[in-house]
Amino acid sequence: MPKIATIGVYGFDGDSYLQRLRQADVRLLIDVRQRRGVRGPAYAWANSLRLQAALAGAGIAYRHHLELAPTTELRRLQYAEDARNGVGKRSRQELAAEYTRRYTGEILDQANLAPIVAALPEDGVAALFCVERDPEACHRSLVARRLAERHLVTIEHLCPL
Repeated sequence: MPKIATIGVYGFDGDSYLQRLRQADVRLLIDVRQRRGVRGPAYAWANSLRLQAALAGAGIAYRHHLELAPTTELRRLQYAEDARNGVGKRSRQELAAEYTRRYTGEILDQANLAPIVAALPEDGVAALFCVERDPEACHRSLVARRLAERHLVTIEHLCPL
């Protein structure tokens, strides 16, 4: 049975991130971000070109799947809900119900996940990648759930140790 992990940025530095990927035997990183940068010098390592270079050095393939990224409008909807609840993006613990509903209908229901499943490594693991530390606070958990439900993929969420 194929296996997919999920991983964020927050809580890692570049070295611990790569170490966590190696521990999980990740061979392919699937980037599901719209904007492939992270604000702040502590996370400069996660900006696309730097990250891709580090992954290549570690023998981990990289693919960007923009079609799975939330639109700017959807991200703004989540940010507004975060503001109403008095939480910051880095401390969010769950996605807003309206965000989840709209992301599922507008993005996930339109996406063909079969090519992603077909491209999973035969040896090792693929990992869905975005920025939030906790998978429940990120759309990558919705993608992972859909893969598990419709493609019988097992899921492991990788968090900082």
